[in-house]
Amino acid sequence: MTAAIGAVAFAQQPPASVQQPPVKVNVINVCAPTADEQKELSSALAKVPGKPAFAADYEVARGRSTLDPSTPIPGMQPLPPGAVSAADWVRVRREFPGATLFSNVQYSFSVDSRNMVETLVLRVREPKDVMQISIEDSASAVVSASAMLSSSTPVSRVRLERFGKSSVALARCSGEEGSPATDQTVYEPIFHAASSIMERYRDALGARKLVPEELARLGVGTSVRTTTKAGAGSKKNP
Repeated sequence: MTAAIGAVAFAQQPPASVQQPPVKVNVINVCAPTADEQKELSSALAKVPGKPAFAADYEVARGRSTLDPSTPIPGMQPLPPGAVSAADWVRVRREFPGATLFSNVQYSFSVDSRNMVETLVLRVREPKDVMQISIEDSASAVVSASAMLSSSTPVSRVRLERFGKSSVALARCSGEEGSPATDQTVYEPIFHAASSIMERYRDALGARKLVPEELARLGVGTSVRTTTKAGAGSKKNP
C-alpha cells in the first residue's frame, strides 16, 4: 500500500520537460545609471553621425491610434470606465548608405489630449552589442506642434537596446511628493548630447515643416480636439 501511494505521488509531479522555467526580472535604474552605464550611453551617442547623409529610400506615414481601455499597459494608470484615449502621429524614416554604422533612422511625433512626444530611433546595421538608440522628449499639448518644434525641447529619456543584454536607460526624474528632487547634475552631459542629436536630426529630416503639415491633414490644429469621453467625436471646421 505504501509503495502504491508513493507511485501515485510520483505520477502527479509534472516531468521536468513541462515545468515552467524560472522568470528573470531585470530592474533598470533610469534615474541613476552606474558609471559604466553612463560611459556606454555617452559612447553610443558619440557614434551618431553629426551631419547625416541619407540614401534615396524614405517613408512618411501618419495616422491615429486608439488605446483599448481593457488592455493594461505596464507603468500606465488604467483609464477610468468609459474613457477613450487616442493619439495622432506622424512618422518619418530615412535610410543610411550601406557603409555606415546605422541602417536607418526613424522619427515620430505624437499628440494626444495631454502631451506631445517626439521620439528619434537609430538602428544599428550589424548589432554586436547595441541594437538601437532611442531618444525622447515631450511637452504639454496646450502648445501647438509648430511651437514645440520651433523651440529646443530638452531630451527627457535616452535608451540603449542591447543585443543579448538588458537595456541601459537614463530619464529625467523628479522627486516624489514630499521628498526632494533627484540630483541628476552628473548626467547633464548625456542629456545635452542627446538633445543636440535630436535638434540636428529634426532639421535633417525636415520635421519642423513636415510634422505640422501632416498633422493638419489629420485635423490636428484645424479642428476641435477629440475629448476623452466615450462616444464623443471630433468635429471638423468648415
